[in-house]
Amino acid sequence: MRGFVRPYRAQMGLMLACAMLAVAASTLIPLVLEAVVNGPIQHRDRGALVPMFFLALGLGVAEAALIVGRRRVQSVAIQKVEREMRDDLYARLQVLPVSFHDRWQTGQLLSRATSDLGTIRRFLGFGAIFFIVDGLQYAVVMALLLATYLPLGVVALLTTLPVIWLAKRFGAGYSSISRRVQDQQGDLATVTEEAASGMRVVKAFGRAPLMEERFGSSARLVRGSQLDLVRLRARFWGWLTMIPNLTMAASVLIGGIAVARGSLSVGALVAFTTLLILLQFPIIDLGWILSMAQQAATAADRVCEIFDAPMSVTDRPGAVALTQARGRLGFDHVAFAFPGTDRPVLSDIDLTIEPGETVAIVGLTGSGKSALAALPTRLYDVTSGRVTLDGSDVRDLTLDSLRSHIAVVFEEPILFSMSVRENILLGRPEATEDDIEEAVEVAQAGFVFDLPWGLDTRVGEQGMALSGGQRQRLALARAVITRPAVLVLDDPLSALDVNTEALVEQALAKVLARTTGLLVVHRPSTVALADRVALLRDGLLVAVGTHHELMDLPEYAAVLSVDFDPSGSR
Repeated sequence: MRGFVRPYRAQMGLMLACAMLAVAASTLIPLVLEAVVNGPIQHRDRGALVPMFFLALGLGVAEAALIVGRRRVQSVAIQKVEREMRDDLYARLQVLPVSFHDRWQTGQLLSRATSDLGTIRRFLGFGAIFFIVDGLQYAVVMALLLATYLPLGVVALLTTLPVIWLAKRFGAGYSSISRRVQDQQGDLATVTEEAASGMRVVKAFGRAPLMEERFGSSARLVRGSQLDLVRLRARFWGWLTMIPNLTMAASVLIGGIAVARGSLSVGALVAFTTLLILLQFPIIDLGWILSMAQQAATAADRVCEIFDAPMSVTDRPGAVALTQARGRLGFDHVAFAFPGTDRPVLSDIDLTIEPGETVAIVGLTGSGKSALAALPTRLYDVTSGRVTLDGSDVRDLTLDSLRSHIAVVFEEPILFSMSVRENILLGRPEATEDDIEEAVEVAQAGFVFDLPWGLDTRVGEQGMALSGGQRQRLALARAVITRPAVLVLDDPLSALDVNTEALVEQALAKVLARTTGLLVVHRPSTVALADRVALLRDGLLVAVGTHHELMDLPEYAAVLSVDFDPSGSR
């Protein structure tokens, strides 16, 4: 985290300076009290009380002003640090491979980007500052106590030594429980997010009580762990509060005896007890600082898990930008297994798609069709072999330039909580209004002009304000507007009715006539868009040819009839 704090070293230094000066002002006040008791009060000199009063008042005002100044600088600097950490974390999430997001729960990522970064910010802004300030105050006050009356100073020093042992025991237990709480909070966020995004399913199946129980169970786990933290803090802070009180009691007793014997002045005893009160704050604060430090350390570990995640899909050294593409897509003896697994999904795929040609991929569920469609844009990298674009290994091209020439429409259309226009322009932000209208026409998405605010209508989270077919047509418009050299369609017509499907297929035929197409097909009617068809079985390419040529193969005919049986039977 030092990298985030480094640009604000000047502000941090100013914060520390203000805090130290405030400590100095508060520490001088007991010395003024000693001078008042031993001087004007003892000698009944009322005139001398006035300057002493204004001196004490000035020190108090100075302390308050320094605290205000520290807080102002601290708030601005620490908020900027948190903002930069969040920006960097979000940027990191954007470049991490799809395999990372396949493994991580959304709630765990959300908790790291919100509550964990907030925990780190609170420690940097308060805990770390007070740790330094309280340590300085403890050292200065202890030195003054020893200088004021050595026997009492030694008593105060000895009674605070057990705090070190207590802090060590507290830190060891608090760290593990704190990590457990933060992980459970991430799980709770996941349950909440899933319930919110799947509310239609929950209501449709009448499973609200079941989801409430699932949420309640997760919430009870969080509550139980948080209570463990509360109990641990209560025991620790109880001891931290008792130790200074015992020190005060011993100091009053021993100091009173010393005053009675004449070895200690009344003013010195007043100053000593006042300084002892100042010493209480660093000791009591220690529990708060240690708990905050342990939570921040755990939060930092959780955030660093994202920053330390391996970048399995990234630009190779020397990767070049692709400025123009003809669209010749090749699979050269490609094998693929999902990261973290040994089971191959694709094996020895050898296929070339010429510029302007459209190839449909068919096969039973689990044959590897969607995995094959994910390789050209490097959502995943091949395990062996290579995928080429115009003869160049896609791994030798920069990711940004590669993905600017290949557009993908997924089986599950993902829309964002923004306007129709913004969702379409996500594919090509610089597109004109004419480009948008053309893409809408090609995708047969003219319904957008009938929405309440036309293209400026917000579609809601995940586009749930639209039907499944409408979402797929908008996703298709988003891909078409990029005018890609290669268009990858992972069954984008599955949610369309028969009439709309026919219209979209007619429009797609025009689009595919001027681009290279790779279609994952689940409907026989879509096969007609393809020049050739590739049949997959268990990750193997078993046949390539035209639809009519492959119809002579019993397996091909069986795949079509099984996949597209209206009864849904297999």
